[in-house]
Amino acid sequence: MKKKWPLILLCFVTVQLHAENGYDLWLRYKKIEDNRVLARYRLAINDIYLEEFSATATVIRHELSLALPSLLAKQIAFSSQVRKNGTLIIAKPGSLKAFKFAPNVRDLGNEGYHISTAVISGYRCIVITGNTDVALLYGVFHFLRHLQTLQPLGNINVTSTPKLQLRLLNHWDNLNRTVERGYAGISLWNWHTLPTYIDKRYKDYARANASIGINGTVLTNVNANATVLTTDYLEKVAALATVFRPYGIRVYLTARFSAPVEIGGLKTADPLDPAVNEWWRKKVNEIYQLIPDFGGFLVKANSEGQPGPQNYGRTHADGANMLATALRPHKGIVMWRAFVYSNEEPDDRHKQAYNEFVPLDGKFADNVMVQVKNGAIDFQPREPFHPLFGAMPFTPLMMEYQVTQEYLGQATNLVFLAPMYKECLASDTYAKGKGSTVASVIDGSVHEHKLSGMAGVSNTGNDINWTGHPFGQANWYAFGRLAWDHSISSESICEEWLRMTFSNNASFIQPIRQMMLRSHEIAVRYSTPIGLHHLMGTGHHYGPAPWVNNLSRADWNPVYYHRADSMGIGFNRTSTGSNALSQYAPPVRTQWEDPASIPMQLLLWFHHLPWKHRLNTGRTVWEELCYQYYSGADSVQWMQQQWSKVKSWVDEERHEQVRMLLDIQQQEAIWWRNACVLYFQTFSKLPIPPQYPSPGRSLDYYRSLKFPFAPGIAN
Repeated sequence: MKKKWPLILLCFVTVQLHAENGYDLWLRYKKIEDNRVLARYRLAINDIYLEEFSATATVIRHELSLALPSLLAKQIAFSSQVRKNGTLIIAKPGSLKAFKFAPNVRDLGNEGYHISTAVISGYRCIVITGNTDVALLYGVFHFLRHLQTLQPLGNINVTSTPKLQLRLLNHWDNLNRTVERGYAGISLWNWHTLPTYIDKRYKDYARANASIGINGTVLTNVNANATVLTTDYLEKVAALATVFRPYGIRVYLTARFSAPVEIGGLKTADPLDPAVNEWWRKKVNEIYQLIPDFGGFLVKANSEGQPGPQNYGRTHADGANMLATALRPHKGIVMWRAFVYSNEEPDDRHKQAYNEFVPLDGKFADNVMVQVKNGAIDFQPREPFHPLFGAMPFTPLMMEYQVTQEYLGQATNLVFLAPMYKECLASDTYAKGKGSTVASVIDGSVHEHKLSGMAGVSNTGNDINWTGHPFGQANWYAFGRLAWDHSISSESICEEWLRMTFSNNASFIQPIRQMMLRSHEIAVRYSTPIGLHHLMGTGHHYGPAPWVNNLSRADWNPVYYHRADSMGIGFNRTSTGSNALSQYAPPVRTQWEDPASIPMQLLLWFHHLPWKHRLNTGRTVWEELCYQYYSGADSVQWMQQQWSKVKSWVDEERHEQVRMLLDIQQQEAIWWRNACVLYFQTFSKLPIPPQYPSPGRSLDYYRSLKFPFAPGIAN
């Protein structure tokens, strides 16, 4: 008799991760996978009471209809009254009086919100309130973030108000749809089909910005084109403003200073000429007729060939105040960029903006802000904070960060910028003694300014995932969150973004959070360690070229900045050099004047040191440079390993995309390391320490590389 074997059923349980292209950003609204959390959320949210009298309320309804059924995997109805436990109430204080509920909203302003549990008509509810519809929208996005990141709902009690009044993206977009320093495709704005055709992406752009508290967008490049101020283009701008308005986002434009000549038929753009003033007054009135909530102008003047008031012997204050006068009746503002430097000026470029603007402190109109880059050179991988912060007590200063990674590997490198932003914000200017941080300068609290703001040079384009590199989205997100509240930690921002964009699973979050938080320091090490700066290639700014010395302006050449010679390396900005340190407050100056006390990461920014100078690490300057370059490049391999660990928690499409980009980053890190070490070795005449592998190629090879198709150039 044949033996009968039992039937064995083998069941394989797999997690199906559907491919994602990144278009949804952090607003993916995937079903909550933790069943215990899901059950609690389902009990807490049964229906929605929404005060609905505006376009913004319609936007709120749409967002909730999109998010809650997906997150909770159940339909959520809108109700006209509270009839059971679990009603989500979204209303301004006036409407809440009908429920005999009166939260304290006096200090919320026009954008702050309050979220709390409450007993309404005998039922346990969650209430989102604020003084305006836009405040309610911000509160709703916070609430959805709360759900997406699996935070407890039981006794939620959140009050949040923005620390900065203006929170703007600056788009360096040209009217032909090229994007200067853009690495994610062409411009979002299709001027050809506007104003009639409204791309869905315009609304999704507004949703994304509103979800992180961004309330303004400068549509056009700071290297401005006056054509955007013509009536035909203003009608197109007005169409975008109509899309953005319900999301609390105002539009701004860059104003080309010579517009009265170029499109107005005048013979001069002199800011003290009455005809020029009248031209701008009429142009501004025309803009506000089309766009009643127009925000104002961003101006780059007398910098890198842009026209400005100095063309007519006038000051920056003269130019800014002329535009401010035209905007004042409409409550518009001028953001006047402090990024100025002159080839004719023999002084250290680090000093020039300070030298030009500090004498003008107190001379700007009250609706003018001076927009200052985080550092004095130009968005370098790491810079000391700009000496203007804390040096202009009578002028509100607006921070300008770069979100697009012009000098940080562009869209091929994973570099999380929140730690860099926070490093600058936490820097102490000593403007009014210890504790006068850059953050407290730009939020107006140190000098009691009414205007405050932060701008970020956008990294968006028409790529399907918006930012080219999937992790570039994290920098857009981080900028918005810090512009709303600069006290939020990099760790918190990083974890929020990871949970909403990828997964809430701890096995994913722990290694990738660590990777992101270290990524900026890693990039600095393999490109511009211990205070080196401006070592990039000509024009495209892609990759290393520390040898360049043939450009028409001295301060466009990398050799101007590293000053490597047989004696040593670094830019002496102490009292025995250019004395740029004199522009900082005495406590900062004293610490940074001494090579032994200055932070290592700023050492060669302010000091020219011998190659064999011994540092507090125990290594010489040459040995430290080699250590930093090699350890930085090696760390990218660690990043690759971290990403490989989480393959099971990421959909295949995005995991493979990031994997390939990390391969490119690893190659580029080795390129940076080898090119710079070989070049600086020609001055130090010292061997590469034996523990490090030989570069394998000659310096001539690296010098011969050409990149005619590198992205991000405006022409």
